[in-house]
This record gives sequence, structure tokens and C-alpha cells, in this order.
Amino acid sequence: METYRYQAVEKHIMSMIETGALGLSDKLPSLRSLSSKIGVSISTVNQAYLELERKGVIESRPRSGFFVRRESTRLPRTEKKSSPMDKPRPVTRIGLIQTVLESVGEEGAVSLAVVAPGRGLLPLKDLGRITAAMVRDEPGRAMDYAPIPGDPRLIHQIAYRSMEHGISVAPNDPIITAGCLEALYISLRSTCRRGDTVLIQSPTYYCFLQLLETLGLRAIEIPSCPQNGVLPEVLHRALNTFDISACVLAPNFNNPDSSLTSDARKKEIVSILAARNIPLIEDDVSTDLHYGPKRPGTFKQFDTKGLVLLCSSFSKTIAPGYRVGWMLPGRFRQKALEIKATTNVSCATLSQMAIAEYLRQGRMERHLKKLRSSLEKQMDTMQFHLGRDFPKGTRVTHPTGGAVLWLELPHAINAVELFFQARDKGVGIAPGAVFTTQDKFSNYIRLSYGIPWTNEVQQAIQTLGELAKQMNQ
Repeated sequence: METYRYQAVEKHIMSMIETGALGLSDKLPSLRSLSSKIGVSISTVNQAYLELERKGVIESRPRSGFFVRRESTRLPRTEKKSSPMDKPRPVTRIGLIQTVLESVGEEGAVSLAVVAPGRGLLPLKDLGRITAAMVRDEPGRAMDYAPIPGDPRLIHQIAYRSMEHGISVAPNDPIITAGCLEALYISLRSTCRRGDTVLIQSPTYYCFLQLLETLGLRAIEIPSCPQNGVLPEVLHRALNTFDISACVLAPNFNNPDSSLTSDARKKEIVSILAARNIPLIEDDVSTDLHYGPKRPGTFKQFDTKGLVLLCSSFSKTIAPGYRVGWMLPGRFRQKALEIKATTNVSCATLSQMAIAEYLRQGRMERHLKKLRSSLEKQMDTMQFHLGRDFPKGTRVTHPTGGAVLWLELPHAINAVELFFQARDKGVGIAPGAVFTTQDKFSNYIRLSYGIPWTNEVQQAIQTLGELAKQMNQ
């Protein structure tokens, strides 16, 4: 009977870990408190803890208690660098990318392919209340066109936050866009012509590749390392080899490998490009989702010549559906406004008003603190289950921010085939092939952990693991 009791305690602890109630490195309840809570003896709880320690799930720390182990319950780190650059390539991934994008907003499926916080992590009540107040108190303004650069109050709030983050920006510099993607589109059109060559990191966000293909641009890929991001010396070699018109880089938690380029390397990269007058388009959409105590710096902080065009949005933090982004275009501001005016004239006024008021009320930082904590715990929970459910030999990144995991599967597994099989079972993922113009990452997938952990998400991971194991036989 005693054996059954300690096994029941084991199951109780495992359930807390699996549901995310206990994250990796979290301290377990004391022997006394848990024995009192679930009605078993202290010796029974102690026996269960010792068994879990033997299995490598938890660890004891002298005079501190028991803790969930961080490294032993995770998969091996993905540390491989992508292959070196070779030659400019036209982009031809648009068909597969469109198929992956079909899962955006799809009801009924468990989408681990969409990188955005789940509804439970968004400030729905605050934004809903503020939006209703905007319609009630300023209906004429809410229904009118906004100026081409954007709502003045929102521009002011973005400029203020940018200055707080160490970016030198004038109060009227920001331009509001329909999400970060429009900011990237305007940036590319402001700096490049059809047929030009753009330098990107590899792997890179597939919508960048879609933009390049649409605009008739060619891509040179340089490696992005999950641990170190983009190395200045590799970029320098590429500039010496190819005629580069612009660079598109995501230094902070690059999508999909979550790589983080150090601030020292950011400064060096900006200096290298400035010496050649080459524009740098910076994807800054995930920087606010850092898990460390300090927000990473940006390329824009080191920009002294106006050559860095920073692009960002609120889609990954507070309101994916509001489609509000912005750009700091530097010396390209006038050209960017001309393109903006001939693209969609101006962005939706009401959503700009609501977000401006949300920022003015000082709600953003409190929300971000909670969001980061939730995302980190969801990441730990997903990594725990990947370690249990995926085939031996699977490797995964260990991000310090963002909302995605980059998985390297055993070589026998074709990620595109896994994508289609998973989709047939109601699970959405992004195969590695869409993150490059080259024949790489065929056994990689990207998973988002933005949605809160549920039984449905757990079952989706189990389903993916089973499919991967079958393909690995």
C-alpha cells in the first residue's frame, strides 16, 4: 500500500510539471507542506522525491530543498551553424509559405506555427474598455482617416518609449504601419530596386523571403548561430564578395532560431555597414519578449548616420489583430512616407487611438512583465514534453526570449512531410524549408509556445512526437 502512495505523490508532482504549475528550476513544496496538503506521511513524500531524483526529474540542493531540474529534462541544445553563404539566389518558396500561412486565424486546429501570444495572455479587458471609450468619447476622430505618418498621440508614445530604450529619435520620426510586415515592405522599397541583392541571416523569417520574392530581389544568406546570432566577420566577408544593396537582420530572438546577437556585435555590424553606406533593416518585433533582467540593445541605438530602419509592432505583445506596427526610418523617412501614401494611405485610426491610450496609461510594462514570465514557463513546459515525446536524437534551442523553439529532428525525418501529416491531424507547425532559399533545414521545424499550455497542446505535442517516431523508423 505504501508503494502505491509514493507513486501517487510522483504522479502528482509530474502532473504539476506537465501542466506548467512547476517550471524548470522551480522549487518543489517542502516535505511537510506537501504531506499535509495531500494527506500522506512525510516519509512517503520523501520516498517519492528520492525516486524522482533518481529518474533525473528533480534535484536536491543542500539546505535549500528539491527543485525541478532544468537541463536533464530538456533535449540537447541545437548548436549547429547553418552552411556558409554561396551565391545570390532568387526566392522560390512562396507556395509552401502560403500553405503554412493558411493556419493563421484557423479555428479548431492546434496551431503551433503562429507566433503570437494566446488570448489568455493578452490584455483583452483593458484594450476592450479603452477602445469602447475611444468610440464613445471621440467618435468623429475614431471614424476619420488618420494622418499618413499615423496618429500623433501614438507616434509620441512610440518616440518616448524608443528614447527610454536608448534610441536617439525625434518626437515625430516614427511612422505607423499595418504591422511589422508593412514596415519591412516599405523599408525594402525605400532602399532597393528590383534585381538588387539583399543580405539576410539563415535561417530567417519566411515572410521576409516572401517579400523578397514579391519585390523581385535576390538573397544572400549568412549563418545565424542560435547561441551567438550573426557574426560581424562573416558579414564582412559577404560584403567583400557580393554587391549588397541592403541587409535585413533580426538581432534579438531571430525567428526561427531565437538567436541573440550581442550588443558589442550589433555595434560592430552597424559600423561595418555605415562605412559602406549600406542600409540595415532591423526586425525588432521580439525584443520586448526578453526573459533576462535587461532589455537587449538594438542596431538602431548605434546608428549615427540614419542608415538603420527599425521595424516593429504590437502584434507579439498586446494586440495581434489590431495590426499596428511602426518604423523608425532614419534618413529614408521622406521616401518611406511616399511609399506609405501610395500603399494604404494610412492605418486604421481606432486601433491606433486605443494603443496610444493604453501606452499613455502606463499599462504596457506591467503587462510585459507578466507576459514574459508566462512565456518562459510555457517554453519550459513544452521542452519537458518534447524531451519525453520526440525521437532520440532530436535537438532543440534554449531561447532567452521570443516565443519559438527551433527543432533539429533526426535526418531520416522530412519536415515538409511531417508538416502535411500533422496538418491532417489538426496540428500546425512550420517546416524548416520555408526559412531559407537554399536546400537546408529539411529536418528542422519551428514550434511556437505562445499559446497557454492545455491538454490540447499536450496532445498535439504527443501527436507530433508519434508521427516523427514513425518517420524515423
